[in-house]
Amino acid sequence: MYKYDIIYIGGMNMVEGLIALLFMALFFILCIILSSIKQISEYERGVKFTCGKFSKIMTPGWNIVLPIFQTYRKIDIRTKVIDVPEQEVITKDNVSVRINAVIYYRIFDTAKAILEIENFHYAVSQLAQTTMRNSVGSVTLDELLSCRDKISAMICDTVDKASDEWGIKVHDVELKDISLPGEMKRVIAKVAEAEREKQAVITKAEGERQASENLAAAARTMASVPGALHLRTLATINDVSSDQSNTIIFAIPLEVLRAFDGIGGADMMKKVINKNVINAENNTENKDNE
Repeated sequence: MYKYDIIYIGGMNMVEGLIALLFMALFFILCIILSSIKQISEYERGVKFTCGKFSKIMTPGWNIVLPIFQTYRKIDIRTKVIDVPEQEVITKDNVSVRINAVIYYRIFDTAKAILEIENFHYAVSQLAQTTMRNSVGSVTLDELLSCRDKISAMICDTVDKASDEWGIKVHDVELKDISLPGEMKRVIAKVAEAEREKQAVITKAEGERQASENLAAAARTMASVPGALHLRTLATINDVSSDQSNTIIFAIPLEVLRAFDGIGGADMMKKVINKNVINAENNTENKDNE
């Protein structure tokens, strides 16, 4: 029979020491694994670096990032909003205005947003301010006030093209407010008032023209139909007599009016006119003889 001596280390035997070391190693490995697990939410993406070099894009879920050797950065890919500060801009026709805007953008390439630009949020804000000043400075005040959607689209297109290399997509740019100096507001009010007066005069003149055309057409109709003028006279008298406060004095006998109806009335009128013409000629000859 062999006999083995049991070696004691610090008050415990060798087996117990190995078991303790094993548990310590497992605990250390477990801590490393737990600390290596990184969660990426559905609306986020991660950029992993291994020994300082870009390695992969981390998708939503649990991802392993080894301590010391690997690092990562999370990026929110939801649509972001930038409130562009108010800018004082001089338009093409030398009018000073103050204008601000809102920009909507999102990241479509996470790697470019991290590798190509230091602070993409600040970069987009500064780019939008510069583009807004340049775009507003290239149009007149009237175009700025009447074509806001067109100018917004122009700013959006310019910023979107410039930010493509950063992995950023600009969806929309909206001009929030355009502030004019007090003197310019008074001038615009005077112009608007003059324009309304112009439209009122044109409308009144157009109404008078149409009324005159209708009166001329009515006169031609009554002249072409025998007895129409007589019926119109009676209708007018009937309209006036509907108000009991009015007093009508009609001195011409009805028989006289009937005498002018039809062909007979026309012949009588011709005779009266010819008689007046003959009398006028006789008066002229008498004056010449004198």
